[in-house]
Amino acid sequence: MAKILRVNNTGDYSSYHGQTDRHPLVSVIDYGKVSPIRHSLNRYGVYGIFLHDEAAVDLSYGCGRYDYKESALICVAPGQVGGKEDNGERVNLTGWALLFHPDLLHGTPLEKEISNYSFFEYRINEALHMSREEKDTIVRLIKEIDKEIANTPDDLHNHIIVGYIDVLLRFCQRFYNRQFLTRKLENNDVLARFQSVLAEYFKAGLQEKKGLPSIQYIADKLCMSPNYLGDLIKRATGESSGFHIRAYAVQEAKNALGAGLSVSETAYKLGFDYPQHLSRFFKKQTGMTPSEYQKQLK
Repeated sequence: MAKILRVNNTGDYSSYHGQTDRHPLVSVIDYGKVSPIRHSLNRYGVYGIFLHDEAAVDLSYGCGRYDYKESALICVAPGQVGGKEDNGERVNLTGWALLFHPDLLHGTPLEKEISNYSFFEYRINEALHMSREEKDTIVRLIKEIDKEIANTPDDLHNHIIVGYIDVLLRFCQRFYNRQFLTRKLENNDVLARFQSVLAEYFKAGLQEKKGLPSIQYIADKLCMSPNYLGDLIKRATGESSGFHIRAYAVQEAKNALGAGLSVSETAYKLGFDYPQHLSRFFKKQTGMTPSEYQKQLK
């Protein structure tokens, strides 16, 4: 069984690396000051933002593995497991870690907004690769948080820290948006593979037993996280992954109806339990019922 470091509080991670925190809910670690460090496979109860400088380290998060050799930003959320199990080795790292407990956000707008930052659910191989200017922006904000932690607490202390975290996350989103754009050719390839997975699913008749494929199913086939795949598809096409799945299913239904199958036969062929379920689905997507579509063909 793998040895897991339970990071229930930010101090759990800091103390493992020999650092004493100055705030009960926030930790900033400069890896250059605590290295060499031991590896750790972590189960997070906190949010974590890790900026790694150039280094050759093999990490795993969830189902993804990544051997990073350039600057990268990795974001994790409570409930996730990531890192590398302690094998006795010590490595020299440079970079930064920012960890903050969900309790820090209670009563703030960010408490609700943070769920919109889907990159917290990305896999390790979907890390953000930044330009020098982008990296400097992130580091500058982390240093400002570190400076505020060192200040004597007052009524605005936590508000200022949360404010910096809010701005940092907005920059992360901007930089991820840029990465989606600069990887346009790669994204087009993913779109083609997305369609290929759909075609294989229907060709194998899996929809008859399992219904329409889920985004999770397609993401697993493409070795991606559902959030990253969804964000990529949305930015490349303007439509959600779910929209493309439904559009494919509608086309399959049209093909079946056009080939002379009845509404009932088409429904069961596409994995719907009842014909009326197909009718509601078809009308919602096309504005007409399957029967109306067949009459239009005639």
